[in-house]
Amino acid sequence: MSDFPSPFSGSDDAIFDTYDEFVPDHLPEPGTFLDGQDLLSQEDHAAFHSLTKQLFEERGVYDMTFGYNLAQLNLDHRHPSAGYRYAEDVDDQRTLHAEFTPTTPFCPQSHTLTVGSFRAWNGLTKRHEYDLVSVRVHPMHHRSGEINDELADLEDEYLESGDDACTTPSEEGGQGVTPTDIGQRSGPTTPF
Repeated sequence: MSDFPSPFSGSDDAIFDTYDEFVPDHLPEPGTFLDGQDLLSQEDHAAFHSLTKQLFEERGVYDMTFGYNLAQLNLDHRHPSAGYRYAEDVDDQRTLHAEFTPTTPFCPQSHTLTVGSFRAWNGLTKRHEYDLVSVRVHPMHHRSGEINDELADLEDEYLESGDDACTTPSEEGGQGVTPTDIGQRSGPTTPF
């Protein structure tokens, strides 16, 4: 076994910012979904992103390629143009817009990660101040239109029925993917 950290693991703190930092150079540029909204920055961004880490951990929102909690992507120096940016809706401060920028325009996980993010944020609404976290994938992704249409439908369902739209298969008695499972499958042999 090598003493060197895997380039796919989150074990080397030197390549990650901390959750209480706001480092604009290590964050994606806001896309069209955040245009005209009140972009979170500094302590506001860091506080919401720190909570995001906890919610994603509880709900198992993990990036299978890198083998870590998706919230850690924002902190990864190797991918400074990927991750989440947040903005409060200028007309309704109880709504937060969250835009995910994947590492590549063809990232095969963008759909799964954004749906998982939506369910984590909105299924545990008592944990943050927003009535709705509206999620979209950045338009640089080749399937952004299709994915965003599905996210809009999921949002409409949530607004009509509440937390039921945020139930995951593992909560319905199915087999969910846990962080432990992902950790065992991550690394250089991960399929994408």
